[in-house]
Amino acid sequence: MGHALFLLAAGLTVLVAGGRLVVDAASVVGHRLGLSPGLVGLTIVAAGTSAPELAVVFQALSRNDEELAIGSIVGSNIANVLLVLGIAALIGGVRVSTRAFRIDIPTMVAASILTMLLVIDGTVGRWDGAILVGLLLLFVGGSIRRAGRAASNQQPTDGSPSPQGVGGLPRALTEFVVGLGLLVISARWAVAGAEEIAIELGVSELVIGLTILAIGTSLPEIITTIVAAVRGSGDLALGNAVGSNIFNLLLVLGTAGLFSGGAQVSSDVASQAMPVMVVSALLLTALVAGPRSLSKRRGVVLVAAYTTYLAGLVWVS
Repeated sequence: MGHALFLLAAGLTVLVAGGRLVVDAASVVGHRLGLSPGLVGLTIVAAGTSAPELAVVFQALSRNDEELAIGSIVGSNIANVLLVLGIAALIGGVRVSTRAFRIDIPTMVAASILTMLLVIDGTVGRWDGAILVGLLLLFVGGSIRRAGRAASNQQPTDGSPSPQGVGGLPRALTEFVVGLGLLVISARWAVAGAEEIAIELGVSELVIGLTILAIGTSLPEIITTIVAAVRGSGDLALGNAVGSNIFNLLLVLGTAGLFSGGAQVSSDVASQAMPVMVVSALLLTALVAGPRSLSKRRGVVLVAAYTTYLAGLVWVS
């Protein structure tokens, strides 16, 4: 137990350092390339912080543990919406841009519903994976094109410094890569420690995948979102969480189906966890529909919903 606790503590500590590097470097990269903070979070940061999910899923699939793999993806998406955005809202509120409300959040909802429909037959096959990855390419391509058109319509900049004041693009890219490396490594430490603790306590693999492993692989999103929220970059926090969910489903699950030859999905995941994931996405949409923001009060709603979800899992297990 001592070794597991050490791994968990070390992973969380390094995650903080990696999260700060990623947020700082992504802000500089976005500024230099003329991208909005929301788009940076939706694409660059979201793809990077989905790396732990990708590593965990393929490691689990290599051991023929599909329930753990798929459960970690679904559980991670639930945690990103209810826990990550809930915490961000509690810290300082999250502003929702028009683009996020009209495009990004609906895309996450649509991807969640589509995934739930694709796994009705109990598997994520190669054709399912091809559909998901193809949709991701369309989404990213469309986002970049829209950002390019928006940048071309803006007035030339006045030569003001980057958000961090100093440092050029090469340095920012280097820091970004180092930060992602720290996130991936430390997330694996944290997950390994948490999983070992859960196993010693006699928790089932499905519950491990939906809770401990899901939260563990969501730690990069949690840390980067908290850092962004503390520094007043609420749009980056929202873009990171929503974008990570899109990448988890379309890239991680899509790639798993495309290259694994068919990942099996248990009936519990398909009939219970997937609907919760969809409901979470719809709840977020409802909360931001009017005010176009997540206040502290709405953050309480999200965190309370996640706490209730965890309590329900423990109760039924």
